[in-house]
Amino acid sequence: MSLSRPEAGCVLVSFQKARPMDEPGEVALEDYARVLTRSQAAETVPTAGQPGMVDGVHLCGLPPPLAPSAIADIEGFAQSLLAGRPGGLGWS
Repeated sequence: MSLSRPEAGCVLVSFQKARPMDEPGEVALEDYARVLTRSQAAETVPTAGQPGMVDGVHLCGLPPPLAPSAIADIEGFAQSLLAGRPGGLGWS
């Protein structure tokens, strides 16, 4: 699974606007989205030409359908992970 090789059962969760995110935040977002949706894999989608910005999450191997509430939860979690924001990853 990767953005360049999507497989059957893959879904792109696009954010309403790009979010600033550092590398630990991207890992946390991928883990959160994967666990929340019970997908087999998750990968953040970088914003083209804007390092440190994320447009969404690419999920693969998830049981259909992806609920609108899950999409909203994923974006809400991403919003809470502003790059450089202190405080840790208290979701798990």
